Amino acid sequence: MVVMNGMQKSSFIDYPGKIVTTVFFGNCNFRCPYCHNSDLVFNKDLPQIDESVLLEHLEKRRSVLDGICITGGEPTLHPELPDLIRHVKERGFLVKLDTNGTNPDMLDMLMSEELLDYVAMDVKAPREKYADIVKVNMNMNLIQRSIDLIRSMAPDYEFRTTIVREMLGEGDIMAIGEWIKGSKRYVLQQFKPHKPLDPAFVNCHGYTKEEMESFAEKLRIYFEEVQVRAK
Repeated sequence: MVVMNGMQKSSFIDYPGKIVTTVFFGNCNFRCPYCHNSDLVFNKDLPQIDESVLLEHLEKRRSVLDGICITGGEPTLHPELPDLIRHVKERGFLVKLDTNGTNPDMLDMLMSEELLDYVAMDVKAPREKYADIVKVNMNMNLIQRSIDLIRSMAPDYEFRTTIVREMLGEGDIMAIGEWIKGSKRYVLQQFKPHKPLDPAFVNCHGYTKEEMESFAEKLRIYFEEVQVRAK
């Protein structure tokens, strides 16, 4: 039986165009200092929610809900994740997965079994700055393989970057665009200093919505679609 660490019963924003229940898994192998989910990253004092609670909720709200969004933390660190997704898919619900792309083997297996309907992968920085942003040593081959798998196998997907002014400049953002160009959808997410993992980042800044839109306009040469999510 799968155990989750959080559940938001209804979300209108976690799966584009769908109403979903969002489920959270603790633990993360990154230490991005701007992350606003520090409790999940360190997996401390988190609730333990049995999958039966989720499945019962989905059945009760079948007329309203389209599916689930699985997020974290990093969900693919949990070997029991495929079982949860299979049980949800058996009941006819959509599944979106949020991931940092460090476990391409898990992604490959999930997509090969057609268990995922939408994948959102965070692309944290240009390749040469990745370790500086995520604060751990990186095997960039894993990130690249995940990008390639998602682009070739995911029914629908997005890559996305949360942009902290003090960490990524316009040149960095364009470098990411050059790296993953040809992808279907790229989303720029505005940083807000809300309970960051590193408390010093309460003093850091996001770009304005106008600045983000300017970046997006320049990136549109690389992608089918570019979006700005300004919080």
